[in-house]
Amino acid sequence: MNITFLNPVCLQYENVSFLCPADRPIIVRIGMYMFLASCMVITVLGNLGIIISISHFKELYSPTNFLILSMAATDFFLGLIIMPYSMVRSVERCWYFGKMFCKIHYSFDLMLSVISIFHLCSIAIDRFYAVCDPLHYPIKITISVIKKMIFVCWSVPAIFAFGVVITNSHVSGIIGYEILVECFNLCPITFNKLWSVVMFFVCFFAPGSVMVGIYVKIFIVSQRHAKILERATGNMADQVTSQISKQRDRKAAKTLGIVMGVFISCWLPVFITILVDPFLNFSTPEVLFDALNWLGYINSTCNPLIYGFFYPWFRKALRHILFCKIFQE
Repeated sequence: MNITFLNPVCLQYENVSFLCPADRPIIVRIGMYMFLASCMVITVLGNLGIIISISHFKELYSPTNFLILSMAATDFFLGLIIMPYSMVRSVERCWYFGKMFCKIHYSFDLMLSVISIFHLCSIAIDRFYAVCDPLHYPIKITISVIKKMIFVCWSVPAIFAFGVVITNSHVSGIIGYEILVECFNLCPITFNKLWSVVMFFVCFFAPGSVMVGIYVKIFIVSQRHAKILERATGNMADQVTSQISKQRDRKAAKTLGIVMGVFISCWLPVFITILVDPFLNFSTPEVLFDALNWLGYINSTCNPLIYGFFYPWFRKALRHILFCKIFQE
């Protein structure tokens, strides 16, 4: 969004709220509402299914699933309390909900997005110990450790997001930001040069690098295990065991590839834009910025599909939920 252009007329009516421009055809707006609402519904219902499944069935109580439960709660709240207002802002190209709620929405938006990314990184760490050090996994990854990881995943982004947004540090030195908010009823996603760099490296590059390194290590270890089993097979039973292990490794590699592909595809474009936009004099078109922001949201839509529907326990639990069998003994 170009925020360096200052309309002289707007400067004369700094305290006046102008009407929002309705420059999109009605058919385009309806189509956008339908698509974005579909993403929102899938995000809410998909993550709600994971929350109910893990919370209800005690057989699913495990360190890994508690991390998935916490991440599902994060993505659920993102779909429930963030996406609806962002949808109206994106379609109408205007912010109807006031300056104060803009700050609140901005803070929760940033917080929940970063929390979701931190959870993905924590799940990668959990899978690293499960695959690469299975003998010590029950000792190193306990429920107490998982609780500490979840606390960090929630507390650090919350302090960061509210501290930055409430103090207006992210827009310090940007000429024209207040005029956009006060005069044109906008709630733009904007970071100055300092915080754009901090956002990119702390909220994306650092956890993303950890995830990529861990998943590469997991893939290498899985391949090594498969080769060891293949050389060690001597009888028919060993060959069957080796085949099952190789199939499991292939499935794990496929799942990890999808996880990394979706994560990078959804978050890399928006964080690159956040990083370079202040150095390009905020010349990124508003429509492009909105589209990339929603691409990041869609990662929360994909998370239940990846971490839920890829596992048999979730499909079975979902059938019990849909047919109301969870109310039976």
